[in-house]
Amino acid sequence: MNRDPRTIVRRAMVSEKGTQLREKQNGYLFEVSRDANKIEIKRAIEAIFPVKVDSVRTMRVHGKPKRQGRYAGHRPDWKKALVTLRKGDSIELFEQV
Repeated sequence: MNRDPRTIVRRAMVSEKGTQLREKQNGYLFEVSRDANKIEIKRAIEAIFPVKVDSVRTMRVHGKPKRQGRYAGHRPDWKKALVTLRKGDSIELFEQV
């Protein structure tokens, strides 16, 4: 079953830690679908951007508990992917930030 790459990769993440990863390891952070695996993430990144992916590392992030007055709840869980690109490749979206 082939899914649309835009449903697998939800958004690019820009943070200080992500900037350090980009400079030192040519790594980029993305929020991805919780049920996507590493192979699907790799194919989606290569379909969206004109790059070659070396490796994909994923982590599940648990939602934080939040309160609104006396009502308690929590944010939804989500999945983060660290995508390392082949040497010489870069994603222009991040270079402008």
